[in-house]
Amino acid sequence: MPRTSPIPIALVEEGQKMASICNACRYCEGYCAVFPAIERRLDFTEGDLAYLANLCHNCGACYYACQYAPPHEFGLDLPRYLADMRLATYRKYAWPDAFAQLYARNGVTVSLVLAAALALFFVALALLVDHTVLFSAHSDDEAAFYAVLPHRAMAWTFGLVFAAALVPLVVGFFRFWNDVGEAGPTYAAPGPLAQSTGDALQLKYLDGGGDGCTYPGEVPTHLRRWFHHFTFYGFMLCFAATSVATIYHYFLGWPAPYPFASLPVLLGTAGGIGLLIGPAGLLWLKAVRDPALAGRGQGGMDAGFLVLLLLAAASGLALLALRESAAMGMLLAAHLGVILALFLTLPYGKFVHAVYRFAALLRFHVEKRRPPPAVAAD
Repeated sequence: MPRTSPIPIALVEEGQKMASICNACRYCEGYCAVFPAIERRLDFTEGDLAYLANLCHNCGACYYACQYAPPHEFGLDLPRYLADMRLATYRKYAWPDAFAQLYARNGVTVSLVLAAALALFFVALALLVDHTVLFSAHSDDEAAFYAVLPHRAMAWTFGLVFAAALVPLVVGFFRFWNDVGEAGPTYAAPGPLAQSTGDALQLKYLDGGGDGCTYPGEVPTHLRRWFHHFTFYGFMLCFAATSVATIYHYFLGWPAPYPFASLPVLLGTAGGIGLLIGPAGLLWLKAVRDPALAGRGQGGMDAGFLVLLLLAAASGLALLALRESAAMGMLLAAHLGVILALFLTLPYGKFVHAVYRFAALLRFHVEKRRPPPAVAAD
């Protein structure tokens, strides 16, 4: 059955033209993995372009170095094209197929409205049980958060939603993997898997070839790489805090809330600070970047994800600081609303770039171990 959001033929033809020009020039081959991948091909299928688009980290170095960039008659703007192609791949590999259009609508307004609606739902739920509980102070000895919303209800709701969000991401990964020309479980090869993980953890290709991204402008800087690190590791620290708390609760019999000096709280606090700095910095860079580097139609989706991360961190840290005050109930509702909105939008927002970019890096390292087509091995 055909997908609901196939990649437009005009977009594929535009990419084939650009990739052929880059293949003939090869000036930018040292900047990132995209250009060595281009050089292994003489012709470019739709799957090849999807692969190259998600391999690109949008550092911008190739645009400012390109002799065929505007105002040249070729008008080559590879970063913008690959950004447009990435968005098209998000829609193509979305599952269920009917949800593909959410990528076009998942902007800041939609994210904020969804978070607010969910927060109001939690407020209504608490009021329905006992309105005095929501606006009262609860000490840690009274199990603070769980006085407003029972632990079991909270754990089941967020556990099921998070698990449901993972399914479309896994389906999308395999759709992408099959579409870019890989068959079988080559994604599990230990060597390429280790190399790809290393590249992802150090954000290797956000260095613009060594001097940093030419982003937001022509002068190289490592700001974007640092803000991405704050965002990624902040997210992972928050995930680690939740994982440790789960072990404490279910395996060690230590129910929350935990002391401020405990491991879950320390991890969550560090992660929250990272998620304040990283998304705020990335939003600032997006606001001042060269328009030539921006994809058409992707800005709202990018900003919506970053705003939800920022609000999750801010509300979480405020909740931690005021967890024994009368403000705790409303802060808890706001925080839970933001987190649930974040989970619901994960498969249909900017988070998917992490899945497809890792898959593209993995394919790059798998491919590097093979001789180039029609060329003898070294």
